[in-house]
Amino acid sequence: MKKIHLILLFLSIIGISQNIFGQAKKPTLMVLPSDNWCEQRYFMTEFDNQGTKQKVPNYKQAFQEDTELGQVITKLNSLLIRKAFEPKVAEQELKSIEAKTAEDNMTKSVASGAQIYESQLDKLRKRVKMDIIIQLWWKVNKDKSVSFTLEAFDAYTNKSIAAQTFNAPPSDDVMPVKLEKAISNSFDPFLGDLQNHFNDMLTNGREILITLKRWDNWDKNFETEINGEELTDYINKWMNENTVSKRFSRTEATENLIIFEQVRIPIYDKNNNPMDAREFAKGLQKYLKASPFNYEVKLMQRGLGEAIIELKKK
Repeated sequence: MKKIHLILLFLSIIGISQNIFGQAKKPTLMVLPSDNWCEQRYFMTEFDNQGTKQKVPNYKQAFQEDTELGQVITKLNSLLIRKAFEPKVAEQELKSIEAKTAEDNMTKSVASGAQIYESQLDKLRKRVKMDIIIQLWWKVNKDKSVSFTLEAFDAYTNKSIAAQTFNAPPSDDVMPVKLEKAISNSFDPFLGDLQNHFNDMLTNGREILITLKRWDNWDKNFETEINGEELTDYINKWMNENTVSKRFSRTEATENLIIFEQVRIPIYDKNNNPMDAREFAKGLQKYLKASPFNYEVKLMQRGLGEAIIELKKK
């Protein structure tokens, strides 16, 4: 009888391990070539960031000019689908972005005329609002073996979640087949790290950054008292009431600047849509615009995971 129970327990454990990826709620994923992969193949775009030259990957050029890239990412996406994930297809999303916008890469601020560069990755993040970005890199060795590296990042914080290198033995197979052979028997630990990160967000909230600043022409500051309390105290109370489990860290607090890091917000809004930093910070913006404050408040966004609130003269 004990043997039967042990066998049933063993079979149930196997069933759980086989179905764990299929049963849990899944993060939204997107696979992209790594920055290093793009740099090595000269798929980069240079731009002027306030006098400093910076390079960012040109994914559109990479997909158009490297015939293997699309095939390898398609294969990786198919392997993710087998594990019950639903990856977004970067190449198609880039085409949709290009088709739906007639704007240049450069946008101008009406107030200052300053230019803000928006990379293809910035646009993908805004459109798809993926939870995790998987960056792919590979190198063909002299003996025709191939090393593949996958590294996953939180799309909101850019923090590394998981990384793993897979090796394909020497063969004349095409690159997608080499990839499948390399990772087919050792993919689950990597995916497990992604799922664990997402499960943590479901339980403890998504992590973002909020910065509050004051303009020079504003005649108040964050130490200004309203009904006997400083403005900073009111902002702290709002954060306590609206973050998940009151989880946030105030790393800077002066009369001119407040920075909240490791701010945990609900991963979805009331309509079950992904919530980003801007959507969350809209609540704080409305709070500061209302009585007893009645301030002029400007809200900006950097990526998905950072909101910037500026208080200024009306």
